[in-house]
Amino acid sequence: MKRGARRILVTGASSGIGRALALRYAQEGRSLALFGRDAARLEAVAADCRAKGAEADVSIADVRDRAAMAERIAAADAREPLDLVIANAGVSTGLSRGQIAEDPEAVRGTLSINVLGVFNTVEPAIEAMTARRRGQIAVVGSMAGLRGLPYSPAYCASKAAVHLYADSLRGALAPHGVHVSLIVPGFVATPMTDKLKAWQAGKVSDEKAAEIIMRGLDRRAAVIAFPLFVYYAMKLFAMLPPRTVDSVMRLFEVSVPQTHEREKP
Repeated sequence: MKRGARRILVTGASSGIGRALALRYAQEGRSLALFGRDAARLEAVAADCRAKGAEADVSIADVRDRAAMAERIAAADAREPLDLVIANAGVSTGLSRGQIAEDPEAVRGTLSINVLGVFNTVEPAIEAMTARRRGQIAVVGSMAGLRGLPYSPAYCASKAAVHLYADSLRGALAPHGVHVSLIVPGFVATPMTDKLKAWQAGKVSDEKAAEIIMRGLDRRAAVIAFPLFVYYAMKLFAMLPPRTVDSVMRLFEVSVPQTHEREKP
């Protein structure tokens, strides 16, 4: 087996980046705890992982359900101590052309999954990992967390929140033997971005994204951002005069589908 974590938990493992990460980590000698809501898709991913030589168990769970997540993560850790937990589950929402404000229900659904869902994944992992003074936690953010975009306010807010959460945890947990990595992907070919109508600069496949992420996690990088030219461009935009950047961004025709998710599972 390659060097790195043996027991790995991934939320949102039934599709997109989560699925690609599960398949990338799948090899003989590794044990995967795959979390998701779609039982059929999740079991199909688990079967593919097993075919590659990995052990894989599935947990049907909604990251919005704090009690259920705590129970299932504890069970996954009891089966075999978790080395790496990847808080990946997330949804996007935004505005269509001509729409002024986001639906309040969609906003709260997005924040519930993207922010509280990360907390509900990470908090049980912190308890287990700090108790044995080893482990790694990875939080999946987004380039949209670096600077607000006029066509996706709630999504940007949710990702900015988990960026700062990961940054804060990294310093807090390091003395306790737990490493924290923030993953900042740009456009990745997933079912979520397939519905997005926009210029998607630097878009990569989900397989390529998983390769980059795994490489960064193996070296315990504090921040894993890709593609770098988009990352630095967004950093620059955050430093430029806000109204100038807003005006430029409004020139792009973008349509972000509204999520059907709501606050409660």
